[in-house]
Amino acid sequence: MIDFKNKNILITGASGGIGNELVKKFVSLGGNVLGTGTKTEKLDLLKKKYPNIKVKKFDVIDHSRIEEFIDNVALELGGLDILINNAGTNMDNLSLRMKDEEWKKVIDVNLTSTFLLAKSAIKKMLKNKFGRIINITSIVGHTGNLGQANYSASKSGIVGMSKSLAIEYAKKNITINCVSPGFIQSDMTMNIAEKVKLYLTARIPMGRLGTGEDVSNCVAFLSSAEASYITGETIHVNGGMYMS
Repeated sequence: MIDFKNKNILITGASGGIGNELVKKFVSLGGNVLGTGTKTEKLDLLKKKYPNIKVKKFDVIDHSRIEEFIDNVALELGGLDILINNAGTNMDNLSLRMKDEEWKKVIDVNLTSTFLLAKSAIKKMLKNKFGRIINITSIVGHTGNLGQANYSASKSGIVGMSKSLAIEYAKKNITINCVSPGFIQSDMTMNIAEKVKLYLTARIPMGRLGTGEDVSNCVAFLSSAEASYITGETIHVNGGMYMS
């Protein structure tokens, strides 16, 4: 049975839909959780819902402060065993209309921040001779998507980066894996037009959008002792929409 008792867990993007489900899952399995995000009100609501967790406001795009942030998180939690890189953003536009800042911000938040957070976390994990890092990517990192060249590139980059990190630290008992959600019911998909949702659902063999719990179940497994011999992998949670 999966159990995270005595495990210290950092979840980025904790105030979003999938982030909420990740917090819920790890709390239910006994983890010592700290959730971070950029919106104070949402973090306060999360803390009210799960009084035993810790919350900290932090914007992962602030790259110069990431190492200090990880130091503070490890201090507050009493260590750092598991990192869930869930924070992300999108700024969609057709490639010929895409502004340089739209490209740069999405790459900076989704890819560069994920690397820097993992890099700083690994320093802590090496001391413990144990670590689990789960990076949340996306189906469009494998398939591409109209108007999402920046987002697709960032999510695809996470997969390649994770494989490299997995090779580097496999002998140190640190595993690095990805979970690649398909179209999940979340704040992001809530803004999609109804006719687009119907079109997407028709392309999913299971005939429905996924849920945050579908994602959190997979993340919890990869973070657990039961997955100790799995590293450098990407598990797709997409109802069969994309099969690698």
